[in-house]
Amino acid sequence: MATTNNIRIQDLPENERPRERLAAKGADALNNSELIAIILRTGLKGASAIDVAQQLLQKYVTLDNLSRASLADLQKIKGIGRDKAIALTSAFTLARRMAKEIRGDSPMLDSPESIADLLREDNRAYQVEHFQVVLLNTRRRLISVEKISQGTLDTLVVHPREVFKNAIAASASALVLVHNHPSGDPTPSEADIKTTRDLIRAGQVLKIEVLDHIILGRKTEQRAQDYVSLRELGYFYA
Repeated sequence: MATTNNIRIQDLPENERPRERLAAKGADALNNSELIAIILRTGLKGASAIDVAQQLLQKYVTLDNLSRASLADLQKIKGIGRDKAIALTSAFTLARRMAKEIRGDSPMLDSPESIADLLREDNRAYQVEHFQVVLLNTRRRLISVEKISQGTLDTLVVHPREVFKNAIAASASALVLVHNHPSGDPTPSEADIKTTRDLIRAGQVLKIEVLDHIILGRKTEQRAQDYVSLRELGYFYA
């Protein structure tokens, strides 16, 4: 179903209504606007819930972009009030948590790709930079992910004492630094490189190895990978 042409959903034939189609054919039979319409439940005068859903998709283009929209931004769409914005945010948060459950407990984290896979969904929604530390045991299995700090869109302050306080308390033998670039471009800044080297030196003193620093961004047609590894880029000392 491409559009309702401002027809109310209850005025559609029963076999064309999103809820009835989902019950009869399963969720995979519905397109994105129809699934979103089910979450929204109602539209507004002159526009059905499907019409409002299509407006959301026209503005944000992809579900990834939509999942990262703030409550305030969602409410800028006509027909999206506070309750509907909360419902959408809740649905996307559940999807991220489900993805985390599927990955399983204490995964082996021995490559930049495995670290990116672990944190990609959580970081997708962040509008500012968040600095996190992945704590690992001697077998390179996950102990925990600790959120250290968050900053403005372009700045982030990271104190070594905050990074290693958590690692010492958890008896971690190694850690991986991770932060996101809300712009989508994971290219490291000079500040990223300096922070990495400062934390490597602090880890050497404390006998806790800093294995890597992963910066998460987004894929584009020109960029096939949505993250970079500062170790792979050669910024770690031998």
